[in-house]
Amino acid sequence: MTSAPARRAASHRRILAVAGPIMLSNVTVPILGAVDTAVIGQLGRAAPLGAVGIGAVILASIYWIFGFLRMGTTGLVAQARGAGDAGETRALLLRGLMIGLAAGLVFVAGQAAIFWAAFRVAPASPEVEALARQYLSIRIWGAPAAISIYALTGWLIAMERARSVLALQLAMNGLNVVLTITFVLGLGLGIPGVATGTLIAEWCGFGFGLWLCRAAFAGAPARDWGRVLDPSRLKRMAQVNGDILIRSVVLQGSFTTFLFLGAGLGDVTLAANQILLQFLEVSAYALDAFAFAAETLVGQALGHRDRAGLRQAAVMTSEWGVGASLAMAALILLAGPAIVGVMTTAPDVRAAALTYLPWMAAAPLVGIAAWMLDGIFIGATETRALRNAMLLSVAVYAAALAVLLPAFGNHGLWAALMILNLTRGVTLALRYPALEARAA
Repeated sequence: MTSAPARRAASHRRILAVAGPIMLSNVTVPILGAVDTAVIGQLGRAAPLGAVGIGAVILASIYWIFGFLRMGTTGLVAQARGAGDAGETRALLLRGLMIGLAAGLVFVAGQAAIFWAAFRVAPASPEVEALARQYLSIRIWGAPAAISIYALTGWLIAMERARSVLALQLAMNGLNVVLTITFVLGLGLGIPGVATGTLIAEWCGFGFGLWLCRAAFAGAPARDWGRVLDPSRLKRMAQVNGDILIRSVVLQGSFTTFLFLGAGLGDVTLAANQILLQFLEVSAYALDAFAFAAETLVGQALGHRDRAGLRQAAVMTSEWGVGASLAMAALILLAGPAIVGVMTTAPDVRAAALTYLPWMAAAPLVGIAAWMLDGIFIGATETRALRNAMLLSVAVYAAALAVLLPAFGNHGLWAALMILNLTRGVTLALRYPALEARAA
């Protein structure tokens, strides 16, 4: 197993070694969804397309809850590695896998109740619901693998093995694409073919991920169940993951509110916002790569009690994040109109999207502080501060919506979203000195 680094300083090479593969890995996520949609669209009927869409959203929403497992694992493992505690890096991976597998089995056992609740929240036509249930009844058996992959990914990132994360995503998503095309277009299996292809890919990805992390399972230390099940360490992991979960649910709620309020501004505005949100999603995927680098390097510096190293890691990763945000803003301003033209042919929707496009150029510039500080605080496992900052920021966001939406319509809606991210950055920045002091 890789030994803990001895006081390795942050460097541009180390930052890019983490951020580069992660950025490429993130790109594969929307591509997979596009391929699934395109393949099922070849059936020539609306119902199967809608069924796969709603089924995928239901599972993505369930799995998204466990994103804390990736973030919490990265921060805790990075600190253990920085402290030179190889046994704890192994134990953290095993704890994460236990959580992922157990949660997945709970979802498999409770699938009937989960599907019933999901379709009460998001009702569909009888035909679409029946097809979606068919899709979900197959896909749900991949839940233990899909959730456990969060722990595997978090561990690999903390160990600075971002290329392995890229290999895992490319292998899993590539296999998914090949199987989906084969089962649906080649064998004519329809919706069961899409679901089965994804199910197989998830379990193969889980197996490949275990192989990539095989060093953690080698030798007697990997079987130290007393350490793995140590109550104090389990409590610490639960506290970190619980804080991140609350923070993430509240953040997701703020975006859901944005979508609902946008829907009340008319169909044209709703459609334009949907297009513009794709710019925001791509920006977040790209810039998150530098936040991931911050998680790893800050966590290791804190584990090593290296205050200067922590500051260096925070500053250098943030410099890359700011540079990337400037490039992203310039790209949106220059290429945004052409991209909008490709995404819609409706003149009224295109005109509305172009009216609000400047907000998309502002988004990475306004949000970069929040995104980078998220990574810094996750790496330091200062998750209580992260949670509290999010709660305060959402309260400010709600007040901004109450004032700006009635006065300025959709411009007010986008301005409130910018205020949310700006407030997240400010509140975390105010807490940063206390975080840095922990490394003294």
